[in-house]
Amino acid sequence: MTRPSLDLTLYLIVGPSHVDGDPVPLVQAAVSGGVTLVQLRDKTSTTRAMVETARRLKGALAGTGVSLLINDRTDVAAASGADGVHLGRDDLTPAQARAILGPDRIVGVTVKNPAEARAVEPGIVDYASVGGVFATESKVNPDAPIGLAGLRDMAAVLTAGVPGLPRCAIAGIDGSRAADVIAAGVDGICVVSAITRAPDPHQAARDLRAIVDAAKRDHERALA
Repeated sequence: MTRPSLDLTLYLIVGPSHVDGDPVPLVQAAVSGGVTLVQLRDKTSTTRAMVETARRLKGALAGTGVSLLINDRTDVAAASGADGVHLGRDDLTPAQARAILGPDRIVGVTVKNPAEARAVEPGIVDYASVGGVFATESKVNPDAPIGLAGLRDMAAVLTAGVPGLPRCAIAGIDGSRAADVIAAGVDGICVVSAITRAPDPHQAARDLRAIVDAAKRDHERALA
């Protein structure tokens, strides 16, 4: 199996709580606008329904170079042929997920504090999602936002502990905040509402991608 693409530049999370009805048309529009990675987050559907949705999304993404990850459910990722899984603190451990999925799937993790960032296992975890950075309405989050200062600190911990590990930031990120988030030291942004609630998901993705690409160029120049 060819290892799937992992590009965190513009990472879209989608699921029943974000989209009324079929998520495939929205995902297709967003990908055509510049989304680089898609995650299916579904906390309510049956396992069978989740596998079916994942398979349809995977089919819709064929030929785009955009990978599909499944939130939490390693079993759904395996059964549907998705490209990997994204794990939270209460899910399987990354090592357990890796044992199920094998070496050629993506395993990502959420890190919410420096201790979790220091616990990231090199060689098992492929990327880290840092946050929540800002307040968000897309999911219940009992932890206080870490803000840009917290994001910078977490990025530094990841750089020291797992040099070169790709990382993105999540929660409350929109076009007005994206550039500052990239400047804090991450490779991309993870969004929900900024695209799923937009009147035109294609244009929303296009606008966000332009902002992130410009911010990444500026950040690279600043480090040179």
